[in-house]
Amino acid sequence: MSLPATDMAAVEASPVIVDPSHKRRRFRFLTSAKAASGLVIIGFFVVLAIIGPWIAPYNPDKRGNDLVKGPSWHHWFGTTHLGQDIFSQVIVGTRAVVYVGFLASLIAGVLSVLVGVTAGYLGGIIDDLLSSLTNVFLVIPGLLLIVIITVSIPTVTNTVIAIVIGVTSWAWGARVLRAQTMSLRRRDYIEASRATGETTWRIICFEVMPNLSAIIASGFVGTAIYAVLSEITLAFIGIGGNAGWNWGTILYWAQGQAALPRGAWWWFLPASFAIALLGTGLALLNFGIDEFISPRLRSSGKTSIKMLNGRKVRMRVGFTPVLSSPALTSASGGRSDRTIEGAA
Repeated sequence: MSLPATDMAAVEASPVIVDPSHKRRRFRFLTSAKAASGLVIIGFFVVLAIIGPWIAPYNPDKRGNDLVKGPSWHHWFGTTHLGQDIFSQVIVGTRAVVYVGFLASLIAGVLSVLVGVTAGYLGGIIDDLLSSLTNVFLVIPGLLLIVIITVSIPTVTNTVIAIVIGVTSWAWGARVLRAQTMSLRRRDYIEASRATGETTWRIICFEVMPNLSAIIASGFVGTAIYAVLSEITLAFIGIGGNAGWNWGTILYWAQGQAALPRGAWWWFLPASFAIALLGTGLALLNFGIDEFISPRLRSSGKTSIKMLNGRKVRMRVGFTPVLSSPALTSASGGRSDRTIEGAA
């Protein structure tokens, strides 16, 4: 059936109404103060890792005549026992820390998705084999295995360290993804896709994986924290010394030259503060992802929440708010659009 020309013109001329709340919901993750703060901190270190070697005032290996001098206009973070500029070492060392952390997280994330999702969805003998492999990596001490593998390799670079950390730190994420996949594979929409003849790989990629994206992102951030601390630990104990400067190398030389007994606090405090700040940024981002996944965490600790119409509703501490819809309002005897408070 065709529409008259006048009706077609009216349809073409009618404006398209866009719900502004849809855009707000699309960027709801960035409205979290924890997630936004974490992204700002991580973004700062990523930018510093990219441009660090270009903006460093000195070559981090260059020696000078100012030996173990405190902060000054010429050396903002002071100097080492060889007259090296600590500020330049911190800036240049940022690249290695960020590179190893994110590359190791990427490798561990890919392995955990492949093993965990495959085992959870297929089940059977494949699940038994992959679960046994996961259990083996779970019970092996991770840092000890990293040290053994790294020492056995003739040439240790940042890429090698990242690969070793990534290959040895995927088991916990695979275990979590396996459990979540097992709970998803019997859902109605998965059964409907299987009944319509969808292939296994298509169901996994387009039906299962989108529902695991938040968990995968949280695991990526958690692995990044572990990878950064592992790399700094390896450098602090003297493994991977030829891989270049990083924050752990600065602490290694500070500890070896007795910076603390000599009162050279500027030798180890800047690198320690950078480690703490990057770890805080990653942790805040992880907390933001957890709150984005769980509505209960998202509203915890707040005294008021904002409804879709922009109105704020106050909450009572110790109670979980349930917003009443207009239909429920009329059915409950004209109760206003406030909260129905029930025990948490």
